[in-house]
Amino acid sequence: MELTLTTPALMFSTLSLLLLAYTNRFLGLASRIRSLHDHYIRNPDAVLFAQISSLRKRVHLIRDMQAAGIVSLFLCVACMLLLFVGQIMIAQWVFGFSLLMLLISLAISFWEINISVDALNLHLKDIESNPGSNREQPKNLPEKVDEE
Repeated sequence: MELTLTTPALMFSTLSLLLLAYTNRFLGLASRIRSLHDHYIRNPDAVLFAQISSLRKRVHLIRDMQAAGIVSLFLCVACMLLLFVGQIMIAQWVFGFSLLMLLISLAISFWEINISVDALNLHLKDIESNPGSNREQPKNLPEKVDEE
């Protein structure tokens, strides 16, 4: 495989957008945690405490996703520097590790998304089981949606 300066440089835009998406997820969770914290201080509740604990795990996963993404970006820069000084074999190994760190970041992201989906499914099941005594269910919605 021939590795040129443009190969690791192509990953800059990908990694930059990925890190931006991770940061947005982090900021959204941080806002939700602050909101739940304020609600919990006013009205302590075991369900809120469990939600906050789940969000803590997701925040740590996002931190790990960001760390792996940053290491991947750092290794891309190191790879370019090694290519610039003519250390082709070492650059290939460094670029390989960069790709590995990107895969790790994406795998953690998938894990975090699954946790998020599980939490949303709990909310949806709660809504389905407690539609509210004073609210009417819209007539154009199905009673229950089958999960695939």
